[in-house]
Amino acid sequence: MNWNSASEFFAMGGYGLYVWGSYAVTAAFMLVEPVMAAMRHRRARQSATEQR
Repeated sequence: MNWNSASEFFAMGGYGLYVWGSYAVTAAFMLVEPVMAAMRHRRARQSATEQR
């Protein structure tokens, strides 16, 4: 595709909401997942320490 302006690029031929929404959701998950993994790891270590 060839876009003549930035607004045409961001509209993505009428699919802009889907495309940019998908990028936003993916970015959110990529930011949240490491935090949640660290929390799960910390809880698992605490649980292992308590069981000793």
